[in-house]
Amino acid sequence: MPVVSFGLGTWQVKRLKWKTDLITRSEYRLNLPPMPLPPTINPAIVDSGEFDYRRVEVTGKFRHDQEMLVGPRMQDNREGYYVVTPLERKGGSKLLIFRGWIPKELGDKSKRQAVGALPENEVTLVCQLQRKPKKNMFTPEDKPQEGMYHFMSIDEMAKQTGSQPVYIKALFDPIVDGHELLPEQMMTRGVPVGAPGKVEIRNTHFQYILTWYGLSALTTVMLFRLIKARNAPKSFRAKKIAHAKQLDK
Repeated sequence: MPVVSFGLGTWQVKRLKWKTDLITRSEYRLNLPPMPLPPTINPAIVDSGEFDYRRVEVTGKFRHDQEMLVGPRMQDNREGYYVVTPLERKGGSKLLIFRGWIPKELGDKSKRQAVGALPENEVTLVCQLQRKPKKNMFTPEDKPQEGMYHFMSIDEMAKQTGSQPVYIKALFDPIVDGHELLPEQMMTRGVPVGAPGKVEIRNTHFQYILTWYGLSALTTVMLFRLIKARNAPKSFRAKKIAHAKQLDK
């Protein structure tokens, strides 16, 4: 146990360095100026992770008739949905845009008539690229025919809408129709609350390092005491008991 736990602690040291470098690179990309996206995007390049959190600028018109909801998803202790809508650009190419979160009671588009909820004119958005998430075996089956998804199934969504299979998240923008709104006001109007524009990568490897190295130190002390106890000379009483057992035989 001391050897195994020490090895796991050393492995976590390497993982900590890898995760710290990953967060540093992601924060660097996020602070770069937004770049325009080309007409066609190679999904393999985006999914390689080299463009995670890279800000991009896209222009086009939303296809609200092809809107998809992903959920349920919780935000600020409220149940709701993520809104994913294809953005049609000049030339006909479509991009899947994660617009943000809306409350459950406004899932029906007919209830979102406020300005900014379903923009019809051409829009320019600042977004960030991210690799497609991976579904696990416990995720329920999606219902693409109903426009309802339990998971951010980018490939299936792209197939249903004729969009490019790339995960693009619109960043939070409080300016709606020339006015600055609070997130709560946006939720009330049915305007999707976009991604926060920060690196969201968990880094708990330092805690694992402390746990495994601490366990290694503790079990080393226990092993040393066990070996010492086995090699220690028998006490007088123990010798008498052993002698009595031999006489009984």
